[in-house]
This record gives sequence, C-alpha cells and structure tokens, in this order.
Amino acid sequence: MIRLIDLFAGMSGIRCGVEQAAAELGISTQCVFTSEIKPHALKVLQQNHPGEQIFGDITKIAAADIPDFDILLGGFPCQAFSSAGKRMGFADTRGTLFFDVERIIKEKRPLGFLLENVEGLENHDKGNTLRTILSNLRALGYKVSYAILNAAQFGVPQERKRIYIVGTLTREVPLVGFHRSHTTLGDILEQGKPTSQSAFVQRLLERYPIPELYGKAIKDKRGGDDNIHSWDLELKGAVSPRQKQLLNAMLRERRKKKWAAEIGIEWMDGMPLTEKQIATFFPDEHLPSMLNDLAEKGYLKLEHPKQKVLTTHQGDIQSAHRVPDPSLPKGYNIVAGKLSFEVSKVLGPHDVAPTLVAMDMQKLYVADKGGLRRFTLREGLRLFGYPETYQFDLPEKEAFDLLGNTVVVPVIKQVALKLLQNILTP
Repeated sequence: MIRLIDLFAGMSGIRCGVEQAAAELGISTQCVFTSEIKPHALKVLQQNHPGEQIFGDITKIAAADIPDFDILLGGFPCQAFSSAGKRMGFADTRGTLFFDVERIIKEKRPLGFLLENVEGLENHDKGNTLRTILSNLRALGYKVSYAILNAAQFGVPQERKRIYIVGTLTREVPLVGFHRSHTTLGDILEQGKPTSQSAFVQRLLERYPIPELYGKAIKDKRGGDDNIHSWDLELKGAVSPRQKQLLNAMLRERRKKKWAAEIGIEWMDGMPLTEKQIATFFPDEHLPSMLNDLAEKGYLKLEHPKQKVLTTHQGDIQSAHRVPDPSLPKGYNIVAGKLSFEVSKVLGPHDVAPTLVAMDMQKLYVADKGGLRRFTLREGLRLFGYPETYQFDLPEKEAFDLLGNTVVVPVIKQVALKLLQNILTP
C-alpha cells in the first residue's frame, strides 16, 4: 500500500490522479492526511471523501503531528521568494508556503513527492524561484525533475500548461514519453441545457448566426476578425459605418509605441490620443463631431495619459501602477476592457478551451438548442478530466472558483504513473 498526504488539497485533483495511476498499476492507496483552508473546497472534499478528517492551515501543523506517509502531494501556491537564488537554504523559502512542503519532506523523508504549479513558476524572478525550489529539494537528498505539460495533449479540451515537479530518494523520474491524445469541446458538452435569455445574449443572436460566433471574443480591448466589439452590437447607441472604421483604427493605433514617445509616457497597452494625433491616421472633416458623439455615448472617454509609478521597499520594486498625468493634454481612449461584457468568448464544438481561470469561467459560452449558455458544472469537471462520479454540489460561483484553480487529473495520472513505477522499481 502507498500512503499519501494531500497538501493545499483544493478539490483533491492531485490525489485523484495519483489514485487512478495506482489503481492501473494494481497498487492500493490510503490518504492519511489532507490539508485545506478554503471553506467551499472543504465542502467538496467532504462530499467526495466522506468520513475523512480534513486538517486546516498547514503552516500551523508540526511535521511530527503528520502520520508517516510515502508520497507527498501538493499544488502549493507560488509566492514571491524574498531571497530566491542566494543559496540560503530554508531562509530562501521561509514565509512562503513552499517552506511547509520543504520542512515536512525534511522531517518525514517520504519515498517521493509530486508538486504542481503555474507555468510562470519557471521564469518567476528570472528563474531564481524555481532554482531555489529545485536546489532545496535536492539538498534534502532527492533526485528531482520537472516538466511543463499542456493538458490539451492529454485528452482534455483545454489549453492549460502547468509545471510538474517530482522527486524520489533513488533516481530521477524522466518526465518524457507520455501517451498523447486530443479531444475537442464537442466530446464533453452536454445537450439540451437551459440557455441564456439575457438582453446581451439576445442582441448577439440577433446580429450573428451561431456558427459565425464560434471562436469570437467579445471585447473592446483588441481588434481583428476574431473580435466582436460593443459598437458592432451598438450596445451604447447607434454607430455609423464611418464611426466603426474610426473606432477600429483607434484600436490598432492606441498600442503603437511611437505615441508613447510623442505623448511623453512609458508605453502602455492602450493610450489616449488627441484629436490632432487621431487626424494623422484618420483624416475626416467630421472627425471632431464623430469623436464627440462617440464620447457622449460612452464608446470613448476623454482622459489624461497615465504615467507609470513604481512602488519600492528597501530599494526593491514591489509593484507598478498607472496614474493620470494632468500636465499632459487629454486624449480619446476606448472605454471597455477585456472582461467588460457578460460573454467574453463563444466556443464552438470543434474548439479547445483557453486556459480556464476562476474570473472568466462564467463568461465563456457554448451553443445549445439554438441559443447560448455557460458551461454546466459537469462540463467544467470534464474540462479538467475529473471522473463522472465526482461530487460537486456547490453554488455556481463557488464551483467555478475551485475549477479555475484546480489541476488536470489526466496529466497528474500520467506523471504519477512514472513516479510510482520509479518508486516501485528496485
């Protein structure tokens, strides 16, 4: 029997994948310790593992109080490592949640571990964070390897790249040569579910046949053939064909670096342009009245350019934000951002979903019964490869919050197969 502990458990997706891998190899497993603090995650853990005790904040639990185990599992949150890369051992990670993974491994000496994190960990702090994690794990006597894997290559219709870190006491686990498979949304979608009757969705359907909506994003931040804008739908009032040309031209121009130099600010993605600047790429005798009309309707806003301001602490840059500079002349800018509309994108049955995160899962729509609707919770589970028997009795908002931060079970299973085979090989 292989004994597991599940840290930062979330929906227990890592455990699920490892248990599936063990079952395929004919190995029994027992999860002897689970830690999680998010209230709605606790509900789901209790639904799927009834009768098991769930422990709380791992930072307050001594390693000696954790039962002996063979494999540590953890999708630890990635926090900034203040001393990353300075080879200070525990001092590198103290104050981060990885430190708790590290201290438990140090004291309990399991046969191995499987960790999952966001793809950006590889380049966080110019790679110093990952180097610190790997060197600290190796300093504990483990043979460690990692790989960035895309869920779309493991039978899940979602582009989701994540980093997987594994280690054993005996030999390095080669994270290569996985069985690859591909699916599309049509393979996981349910049929005949209730569709949205909102005014926004009805406006979309009035102006576009459903096949033309597939793959289209609804946002005013970008241009291109794959975007539908608020002015295409005339959400804020009538827009003439010439005004649409003007807005589309402004979308392209407001990102060009030459304007930042002329305005006197550091480049940003979407800068306000004065009427004079706009006239250089969109000459029209009616330009002033068109701009004024679009601003009155709310498609444009008249604002000062924003200067970049850095916040520092003890000489280190902590954050950057933008502040309007009233010394610079106002210009016209597009109003709406990426997630300003009820629907951010319509996905077709032959599509693969983008990387799903909590904040926009409820804004992705699919077609059903001649209408449009959000993903069902069962479809959400399928997008992460959870088994059909998985229990998920939560309000939609809480459920999508958990899904946006969970792991992809089939990828975990494939990684776990290699880890388990390595551990079991004499």
